[in-house]
Amino acid sequence: MVNYEFLKGTGVALITPFAADKSIDYNGLEKVINHCIDGGVNYLVSMGTTGESVTLTKEEKQAVIRFTVKITNGRIPIVIGIGGNNTAELIEEIQTQDFTGISAILSSSPAYNKPSQEGIYQHYLSLEKVSPVPIIIYNVPGRTASNITAETTIRLAHSSIKFAAVKEASGDLAQATKILKDRPDHFLVLSGDDPLALGLMGIGGDGVISVIANVYPREFSKVISAAQNADFAKAQYINLALFDLHKWLYVEGNPVGVKAAAKALGLCQTYVRLPLIEMSQSNQEKLVEEMKKIREMV
Repeated sequence: MVNYEFLKGTGVALITPFAADKSIDYNGLEKVINHCIDGGVNYLVSMGTTGESVTLTKEEKQAVIRFTVKITNGRIPIVIGIGGNNTAELIEEIQTQDFTGISAILSSSPAYNKPSQEGIYQHYLSLEKVSPVPIIIYNVPGRTASNITAETTIRLAHSSIKFAAVKEASGDLAQATKILKDRPDHFLVLSGDDPLALGLMGIGGDGVISVIANVYPREFSKVISAAQNADFAKAQYINLALFDLHKWLYVEGNPVGVKAAAKALGLCQTYVRLPLIEMSQSNQEKLVEEMKKIREMV
């Protein structure tokens, strides 16, 4: 029986730090990677939405991935984001990708062209045929403008053991419950919404791919690990201590807020690439105030 235990617990959707000229800040990236690993996360996710992959060139994405593999040096697994709305292009990207040091792919459903459920199913089957590593299905209707229904996710999960998990960011715990009820034994259900991660763990979920863990890896990992051990009193206490920060991480978009939080911790600067812009000074001040409250609580 295939085992995807390495995807349980806390994965972190890594930011990509930039310098003032918007080039990649590798020193900052190294700090973030080590901060997350030292904080006890279970695996890293490179080149997802939080990593601003859509505004990086192909060459930059590969450079970030190779650097992440080098700095991580086998300490924990690495997942890479390979997603888009052109199935043929993604097949080529997978076929030409160097998977040395890479444990899995995270792939969001096609955005903008809004395929039918059968189209989504066929899209993922096409990726499964060429991928040498397991695939995490990423359902994020707020960005793709289409939901992967529970039925489609379950159908994919039963179609191949190469489908390892779903990152559920629909915000619909009833949908997640349906997947948990009817999934095959190998298939994991991961939260794609930090504020709902503990709720998902409470109904039987397996973990999270987190944004807040870029800055609070130890604390958020404790929420998830406590829930895994059915210590919900501990999980609830830490979760509530972190809860009000989520608003400020997303108030001007992701990863705008988490980069501002990372700067407050001395990890990197706040720079993002257009069409994103840096967080307003007033909101940065409110974010930092919230971070001070967290330090007092945890």
